[in-house]
Amino acid sequence: MPPLRTLLGVPVAMALLCLTPAASSAPHVAATDPALARLVTRGGAPAAALLARDGDGSRFARAGRGIAYADHFRAGSLTKTFVATVVLQLAAEQRLSLSDTVERHLPGLVRGAGNDGRTLTLRSLLTHTSGLYDFTADTGGLVPLTARQAVRLAIAHPPSQRGHFAYSNTNYVLLGLVVEQVTGRSYAAEAERRLITPLGLTGTSFPGARVALPSPHGRAYSTAGHDVTELDPRVAGAAGELVTTLADLDRFYSALLGGELLPPRRLREMLDTRAAHGRYGMGLFPVELPCGTTVWGHDGRISGSYVRTAATVDGRHVLTFRVNTTAVADPGLERRLLSAEFCPRTS
Repeated sequence: MPPLRTLLGVPVAMALLCLTPAASSAPHVAATDPALARLVTRGGAPAAALLARDGDGSRFARAGRGIAYADHFRAGSLTKTFVATVVLQLAAEQRLSLSDTVERHLPGLVRGAGNDGRTLTLRSLLTHTSGLYDFTADTGGLVPLTARQAVRLAIAHPPSQRGHFAYSNTNYVLLGLVVEQVTGRSYAAEAERRLITPLGLTGTSFPGARVALPSPHGRAYSTAGHDVTELDPRVAGAAGELVTTLADLDRFYSALLGGELLPPRRLREMLDTRAAHGRYGMGLFPVELPCGTTVWGHDGRISGSYVRTAATVDGRHVLTFRVNTTAVADPGLERRLLSAEFCPRTS
């Protein structure tokens, strides 16, 4: 993801949600998670929430006001895991190969300023090793574009060194176009058919040009404190338009890593970070925590929302947390929260 931006300090009142199963469908909360609370008191977020699931059940906690268990929110780049999963399913069905060039599926689209789709593979898009310029560096993630407009903006810039990891939203916008070309349906329709409906992710959607969030939802704030709840998702497209819930993200990543969505060979490919020199697989990246545990997942940042999902490699223990602003002022707080969840003795 692009570097985190410093947030303005936001004075907030802290609140803890405590519900019993009889009172709500949300899991029971025993106590405020101190690491979560620090996202508000030190991280500058108006509010934060988490949902963790493991063999012992589930746990929900929140800090700050105006955030709830059932809220819909924008998930930003977690969209990339959904798109990568669809592409890998198509590869498993032999409808495409990861060694295919971009040119094979999108002839003539990637040409100019040293960019050439004839030399780029789908694998390089999935692993962010294509060298393609990130179009959001020009738009700031605030200008709605069609997919082809985003690509044209990107290829007006010369590429970086191909074969080296360089995170670029342009890669996944192109993968969305490839899915459409191969299937005859949009990446959103394919993700709904293949992932969202089978897993029962009733709170998850690809909104297209719809600027409003589904109900229920709280408010979303920019780093300057402006209300940005309404947003045209075409600022991100296949690289980040997803709208979802905490429970749906936990379910999706648990199912993916648990082997429900991909054959073993394709899941191994997804977790193979060698192309990106250990930094990224395909729509997933690993983080090794101080206790030696490695968690897999993705983060997502879009105006008014920062989200992070992490899970053990078998998908049995998963955590999603979110704040209702664009970033966390102190990036170290995220690592502390993950350590508190997955390395409880070292937190």
